[in-house]
Parts: sequence; C-alpha cells; structure tokens
Amino acid sequence: MLVSIKVGLSEHMRKRERVCVAIGGFLIIMGTILTGVTLLISFNLVDISILGYETHMSLLMLTFFLIGILDFVAGIILLRR
Repeated sequence: MLVSIKVGLSEHMRKRERVCVAIGGFLIIMGTILTGVTLLISFNLVDISILGYETHMSLLMLTFFLIGILDFVAGIILLRR
C-alpha cells in the first residue's frame, strides 16, 4: 500500500513539473520577444505611432496583463513545489 501511494504522488509531481516547464518556457519566449521589441523601439527602428489607436493599446495592455497572470500562476506552482 505504501508503494502505491508513492507511485501516485510521483505521477502527480511529474504532471506538475511538466506544467511548470511549459509555463516557464512560454514566459521565457514572451520575455525574449518583448525585450527585442523594446530594443527595436528604443533604437527607433519600429514606428510606434500605430499604438496611438485605442484598440491597439487595449490589445497590448491585455497581452501584458495575461503574461503577468501566467507569471503569477507559475510562481505559485513553483512555490508549492
């Protein structure tokens, strides 16, 4: 009986680790993309006047909000681990 509990717990930990790796990989890619975009904007290689439209600004804010929520969830998952 003790062996079956350890096996079940081990399987649960593997699933949690896979979720952590997936969320972490996504956040690393998004961070890299956002850093690249920031550098392009700071060197004036990208025209940011398109962000003057309210629709585009709302979409950008929503994107940053969702990335922040995913980062928070990943932190909680890793904290409980």
